[in-house]
Parts: sequence; C-alpha cells; structure tokens
Amino acid sequence: MEATATPSRHARGPMASLPGGREEKSPPERTVYMDCNATTPLEPEVVRTVTEAMREAWGNPSSSYPAGRKAKEIISAARESLAKMIGGDPRDVIFTSGGTESNNLVIHSVVKHFRKSHTSRGGMTEHHRPAEGATPHIVTCTVEHDSIRLPLEHAVDEQVAVTFVPVSKVSGQAEADDILAAVRPATCLVTVMLANNETGVVMPIPEISRRVKALNQQRAASGLPVILLHTDAAQALGKRRVDVGDLGVDFLTIVGHKFYGPRIGALYVRGLGERTPLHPMLFGGGQEWNFRPGTENTPMIAGLGKAAELVTENCEAYEAHMRDVRDYLEERLVAEFGEKKVHLNRFPGSERLPNTCNFSFLGPQLQGHSVLAQCRTLLASVGAACHSDHGDRPSPVLLSCGIPFDVARNALRLSVGRGTTRAEVDLAVQDLKQAVARLEGQACAKAAS
Repeated sequence: MEATATPSRHARGPMASLPGGREEKSPPERTVYMDCNATTPLEPEVVRTVTEAMREAWGNPSSSYPAGRKAKEIISAARESLAKMIGGDPRDVIFTSGGTESNNLVIHSVVKHFRKSHTSRGGMTEHHRPAEGATPHIVTCTVEHDSIRLPLEHAVDEQVAVTFVPVSKVSGQAEADDILAAVRPATCLVTVMLANNETGVVMPIPEISRRVKALNQQRAASGLPVILLHTDAAQALGKRRVDVGDLGVDFLTIVGHKFYGPRIGALYVRGLGERTPLHPMLFGGGQEWNFRPGTENTPMIAGLGKAAELVTENCEAYEAHMRDVRDYLEERLVAEFGEKKVHLNRFPGSERLPNTCNFSFLGPQLQGHSVLAQCRTLLASVGAACHSDHGDRPSPVLLSCGIPFDVARNALRLSVGRGTTRAEVDLAVQDLKQAVARLEGQACAKAAS
C-alpha cells in the first residue's frame, strides 16, 4: 500500500513588493507536520465522501422522502463501518460529537445507573447491597485525557468517589494489580485509556478486563454491583488493531479526527441499553434510539464511516509505515545529538503506539516550548494539545510516569503519520539541531554580557 500524503507543507514567509504597489508572495518555506496525536488531516477519500453526502444526502434522516432515506442509509452504512473497524455489532454504536461527549456520557450513565439501582428495593439483597444513597465509586489512572480526568474531578463535588491510580514508573502503564487493589464494594466503573497520547504507552486493557470479569463473578455472589469497564481508544484507532472482543470492554470511545476522519465521534456500548446501561444526557427527537437525540450530522457521519473503512482495509500497512518512520526518527535523534544531549522518554518492555516519540533535550535552556519556538520547519508539540497553554510547566503525565522534573519540562512529543517520510524526518532533525544551537548560543551570549 502506498502511504497517503499529510499536509506537511504550508505556505509561509514575507510578502515581496512589486512595481505599482502590488505584492508577491515569497516562495513558501517547507514545513514538516509531526503532531498527528493532536489531530490528522482528512484523507482525500473522506473529503469526497463528506462532499458527496452534503450534495446528495441533505434530507432529514427521519424523513420518508428520497433525500431523507438516502441520509438514513448513509448513516446505517457508516455505523456498520465503525462496528467492523472495532469488531463490534452495529447496534452497539451510537454517534456523538466527539471523544469528550462520549467519555462524559459513559461517566454520567454509570453513575446514574448506580444511583437508580440503589434506590430500587429489588436491585440487590438488603444484606449485601451498599446502603441506600451510597456513594458510587470509579477507578481510573493518573494519565487520562482531560475529558476523563476533569469530569471525574467534577463528579467528586456531586458525591461520587474517585480513585486515581498512579501508573507504574517502570512500565508507564496502569497495572492490573493496582487497578484491582483500588476496587471497593461500591465500585461501578473502571475507566483506563487504551493508549496514552503523550508517551504512546499501550495499557493492559485485556488483562484488566479478565481480572474485572473474574471479580464480578465473586461480587455477584455477594450481591455487589457489577463493575463496568471503559476504555478511551482515541489514540489507538488507526495506529494498531483494536477489537472490542479481545479487549473485553463494555464501553469504547471513538474519535474521528485521530484517524484522518472528521471531528465527530462515536461510542461503543456492549449490548446497548440491555446488557450495558446507557442514560442520555440530552433529550429531544429520539435519534440514536433515544440515547443521543438530535438531528444527525449526515455528512460528518459519512466521513467517519469512510475513515473507519480505510482503517479496516489498511491498518497493518499504516502501522508498519509509522513504526518504520518513528524508529528512524529516534535513530537520527541519537545519532545527531548523542545520548548525553537527548533522552528518549521510553519504557522498555511496554508496548508503544507505532507513531509516537517522546524525548527531551538535556540542558537548562532547552525547555520544550523554547525549542519549538526556534523551529522553522517542524510543527510539533510538547504534549497534549489541550495543555498547550501551560507554558514551561512540565507535563503532569510525564511526571506521573516518573520522568524527572527537568527532563519532563524539556520534553517534546513528535507523532508521525501515514504520509510522514524519512526525508521529512531528516529535515525535522536538522531543524531541531539548529534550534538547539540558537538557544545555546543565546545562553552563552547572555552569560558573557
């Protein structure tokens, strides 16, 4: 498979004056995009699918005339494509506005179900069930995305107990033993991301699932509530195989713009509304089986379906290409800077996403933000895009993983994509080399003055 191109070249530069006051753009400088964990461009096939749906499927999907039926058919086909990508049942997939909504919907649903179950006299035996009005308890880890962390912190104010389990400083993972040790009688949800957006570390979700299922059998005998398992798969989809059967999860979050699709999302719910409860946050026209009402965004859903279809067809090739380019990037960094100047923030023995490289330059003046500000070719980030306003403060995720403060403060995250080439890696590494040299030169000049 030939890799598709990402928008790694953008026009920049000053305007040149021409006779008569006219201005001419100077030749564009070449830039290299390595921030695919923040977002990805739309695949050309996705753009065509969205455009076609805008033109031909403009009708309300709930309407019976041809344009409405066409829209409904497109939505149904997209649902099937998403289900196939994750090895699930189309009836268990609902469309949402994105990952934030999907994650919030899971938390909202499980807490509401717990409270409804424990105000019902028939839910459990009086001897074993938590006391009426008991506080629901949720277990998560310390490196989750803000769309999990912040709703859970807010839920504490709403009488929900939350345990943030530290990740291992050796593996960078939320270890199954630690997750299970945090469980209480009133635990109703475990939510652990499938792969971390900054380190690329893949979490042991299948093992956590097996352990939770075994524990649920014991809890059922004692009349305790079932623990449901959720994983936010935003960073993993399109980069590695994701199968809900293998993972053993009850909920899985899907985010389109992380795998070259539009900025909407979906939520997988195993046995939607029957085996696994889901309670809507919105009320309206009854779309998505009343679980997520609102007139469907047909063009974006169509694009999401096409992006999922491409992942199903090409995931192995995407993964192999990204791993080759990422590994080459790390080789070039060490070769150009040496191990005394560059530190790869890796966790030996832990599986990583194939596209993610987190590293730090060692030196007091080489903070990540400062290095990127000096770059003229490379487009990248120091970590999660939603933390881009944190200045030179080190990433909480890296600190949680045991990365020393000064190393974490200097961290950069480069995340390559389907179209990133080795030639672009060479350009990016040279740009970094020049950026570091400028910063070190400025520091020497300042010290000498």
